[in-house]
Amino acid sequence: MEVKTSLLDNMIGVGDMVLLEPLSEDSFLENLKKRFDHNEIYTYIGSVVISMNPYRSLPIFTPEKVEEYRNRNFYELSPHIYALADEAYRSLRDQDKDQCILITGESGAGKTEASKLVMSYVAAVCGKGQEVNKVKEQLLQSNPVLEAFGNAKTVRNDNSSRFGKYMDIEFDFKGDPLGGVISNYLLEKSRVVKQPRGERNFHVFYQLLSGASDDTLKKLKLHRDFSKYNYLSLDSAIVNGLDDAANFRTVRNAMQIVGFMEDEVQSVLELVAAVLKLGNIEFKPESRCNGTDESRIKDKNDLKEMCELLGIEQSVLERAFSYRTVEAKMEKVSTTLNVAQAYYARDALAKNLYSRLFSWLVTRINESIKAQAKTRHKVMGVLDIYGFEIFEDNSFEQFIINYCNEKLQQIFIELTLHEEQEEYIREGIEWTNIEYFNNAIICDLIENNQNGILAMLDEECLRPGTVTDETFLDKLNTICAEHQHFESRLSKNSKFLNDHSLPHNCFRIQHYAGKVLYRVEGFVDKNNDLLYRDLSQAMYKANHSLIKQLFPEGNPSKVNLKRPPTAGFQFKASVGTLMKNLQTKNPNYIRCIKPNDKKASHIFTESLVRHQVRYLGLMENVRVRRAGYAFRQAYEPCLERYKMLCKRTWPHWRGPEREGVEVLMTDLQVPADEFSYGRSKIFIRNPRTLFFLEERRRQCLHDLASLIQKIYRGWKCRSHFLLLKKSQIVVAAWYRRYAQQKKYQRIKSATTVVQSYTRGWQARKLLRELKYQKRCEEAVTTIAAYWHGTQVRREYRKFFRANAGKKIYDFTIQRIMQKYFLGLKSNMPSMSPIDKNWPARPYLFLEGVHTELRRIFHLWRCKKYRSRFTEERKAVYEEKLEASEIFKDKKALYPSSVSQPFKGDYLEISKNPKYQKLSSAMDEKVLLADVVNKINRANGKGTARLFLLTKKSVVLADQKTGQVKASVPLPDLTSVSVSTQSDGFFALKLKEGSASAIKGDFLLSSEHLIEIITKLYRIGATSADREQLSIDISDEFLVQFKQDKVCVKFIQGSPKNGNGVSCKRKNNRLLEVSVPTMA
Repeated sequence: MEVKTSLLDNMIGVGDMVLLEPLSEDSFLENLKKRFDHNEIYTYIGSVVISMNPYRSLPIFTPEKVEEYRNRNFYELSPHIYALADEAYRSLRDQDKDQCILITGESGAGKTEASKLVMSYVAAVCGKGQEVNKVKEQLLQSNPVLEAFGNAKTVRNDNSSRFGKYMDIEFDFKGDPLGGVISNYLLEKSRVVKQPRGERNFHVFYQLLSGASDDTLKKLKLHRDFSKYNYLSLDSAIVNGLDDAANFRTVRNAMQIVGFMEDEVQSVLELVAAVLKLGNIEFKPESRCNGTDESRIKDKNDLKEMCELLGIEQSVLERAFSYRTVEAKMEKVSTTLNVAQAYYARDALAKNLYSRLFSWLVTRINESIKAQAKTRHKVMGVLDIYGFEIFEDNSFEQFIINYCNEKLQQIFIELTLHEEQEEYIREGIEWTNIEYFNNAIICDLIENNQNGILAMLDEECLRPGTVTDETFLDKLNTICAEHQHFESRLSKNSKFLNDHSLPHNCFRIQHYAGKVLYRVEGFVDKNNDLLYRDLSQAMYKANHSLIKQLFPEGNPSKVNLKRPPTAGFQFKASVGTLMKNLQTKNPNYIRCIKPNDKKASHIFTESLVRHQVRYLGLMENVRVRRAGYAFRQAYEPCLERYKMLCKRTWPHWRGPEREGVEVLMTDLQVPADEFSYGRSKIFIRNPRTLFFLEERRRQCLHDLASLIQKIYRGWKCRSHFLLLKKSQIVVAAWYRRYAQQKKYQRIKSATTVVQSYTRGWQARKLLRELKYQKRCEEAVTTIAAYWHGTQVRREYRKFFRANAGKKIYDFTIQRIMQKYFLGLKSNMPSMSPIDKNWPARPYLFLEGVHTELRRIFHLWRCKKYRSRFTEERKAVYEEKLEASEIFKDKKALYPSSVSQPFKGDYLEISKNPKYQKLSSAMDEKVLLADVVNKINRANGKGTARLFLLTKKSVVLADQKTGQVKASVPLPDLTSVSVSTQSDGFFALKLKEGSASAIKGDFLLSSEHLIEIITKLYRIGATSADREQLSIDISDEFLVQFKQDKVCVKFIQGSPKNGNGVSCKRKNNRLLEVSVPTMA
């Protein structure tokens, strides 16, 4: 039987909050704390995963864990984010359902890590291949880039996402990733110019200054010192556990993997540097003659460097910071900016520049990771967005974020109820309406196109006249005063309620997660998000390619007098698009909770967690899930888990699973109103019923374990007894065998002793008899021998006296010869022809035989040695023999050439591509190819030539080009002259009157002189149609050069250029060759 695990096995607390009994906020928190204390950071609410941030590494994200949760049922193992990721991926791959994973929670709760874990799990379980791996790597490497530009250190989180991100990952029909699309929401661009105390700007600024090389910083006109830049807070510039330099290298590598070109990366870094420079621009007041105040830049150095980075004329940008031009129809009005307005313009430009750069980065990443195929794709969306925010001071950003969370809560409740209703209908269970709080009224309060807060804020921003935050609050008090979820000081006072906790410049909204007090200060400005047109046009005039893309409205030819859409309007539209996108997909939820504000492990702050549980609506979620049936399970695993509770289903049920479950529930007498039978599942209404089944199962397992233990112990004792019995029999048998063997050995030994004594006595008796018999026979033989000897001596005495000397001589000679030949056989020398050893002559009279045998043996072993020669080797030895006959004792160079084999083709002319043309020009086989020096008569110096010898001719060619310089037929060659010294000079003398003799004889020098002359001589000797070549060996000979004869004289001496041979011209008729004296 296969053993299956379950969510209910070995539970710490309750793994699924739907099963929590009793259900209350306190018991909910107690269960979370109990599991958190035991490192169980994941808990379910049905199919929703609650994730607690452990603030440390846990060994639950290993490749082994990935394999453990791969292709497993959602409730089969203990709660884990991998279970949700696997369920979503398998639904997408196998059921062709688009999926979305919604990750929410406040800053520091672990949303970004959760999204990384989901993406890494999907990347690990999907297909493999070069292209697939490339897509997966690009999708994963987009995270470091976006984190560098969109994340920052806050008081709650060292790596807080300051933007919302939604990524659609696209898959093919096999479930392999093809690409993705990223959408970003509401970057906190105000952080660029100002950060709260204890927080810092976006990571990329610190990473650039810490990790860039000195050369890069010099090009960007930056310094490593953070204190030199006004936009960077100094109190939290260094974060423990965060290596900005290493992270910068990671970001550069990630941008390269995603597909950024080097010039694009450089452009991005230039814009980041420009933002830092922009923060250092400061203004001073200056009064004009007409009494108006205007501003001037204090130090223009930072402005100059920024303009150089962006390719902007300094005067254009300086004017844009000092004046503002307002266009209305056909009129243009230019007004000066005071210091406060100039600082506002500077900060607005910095915020817009950075936010537009971030949007461009997202667009550029999308271009790289988008799916190339145009067929329909399966889609898995991952939403990592800010959770509900309730601070002491809540402004426009918190209002927008909480509006987004209201919309997410609305769609969450709707989709959860819809999913429950669909499952009930699919299983044939009667659906009953569930009462729950519908937050549509709060969403309508905010987004209503007529009377919604966002609509009124836009209307206030667009109306003419003086517009302030106070006028906006007055408008809200007028229109929303009667709304049950809206409160303000004025609306409270109008109802005769005195609420001193509500200031005059604030309003309060009753959100689904609780009441939030908003301060209206800054609402109008932040909603306007206004950038002066002069600055847009100044940016468009830049020579920087990226700047022009970021500020298209600055194009003077496309001036649009219409006000740009407000920040609230844009966010409302993007949230609407997101909601429509999410409604087309099957949702999966991850609710992230931060256990404490200290970023410390093992600390569970109950008040903080209670606050998050409330605004995440987790209790509401549990109540919705428990409104119908708290637990449902397919018939097969249900029967497999609880079949031991009924005798009829244990140990095997042979019928349909549903009938087995019905028999089981009837036997257990579970009330009928506590459960219902669906088509494929059983639905249990109350968790108490499930715990009743679990308790009965636990008791049954205990009884079964006791039974198994009893049977096992009995089997073990019986086995042990049988083993002892069998061992005793074996030991007894072996002992009896041993005792009998010892007894037999003793009897055998005694018998052997008796036998040995008896045989000894018999042997000695027989020996005495044989000795006596032998002595008798020897005595008889001796007597007979003496008698026969006496008789023979008497008979042949006369013959021995006449021929004894000759016979003794012949016998002695015969024995000496026999001994000689046997000794010669055992002392034969080796078979080497050069071995001159021979055994010494033992007797003088054997001199002739000894010499003849030595000669015959030498001839015989020479014949044996020659029989092993190949034809090529025989030819080589014949040449060596010929050389010996020609030069031995005549030429001093000869002894050094004996040990060197005649190679012939030293240039490998047929294989060398350099001489391919020369090789093809030769009609016959080249017998010898070597480099020689042709001696010049004029100065005695040598010129390198290729010397080629065939059976018909001698050819001299240029060493570099291979061009034939001279070709001499062998019949035209009459003699060769060489010296007796150790030099390599030789003269080829040509027949007078022949065509080859026009230029005269050839005086050459070669390191292989012996081989060249030997081959020339052998060719002449083997040819019947030509005369034998004459070889003249003399230290002085004549050489014919054209019309003159020159004497070549060889002398011994020490040449000036070292140990080599040198040739010098003495006069027109004499060349003197100096040869070093041989040692």
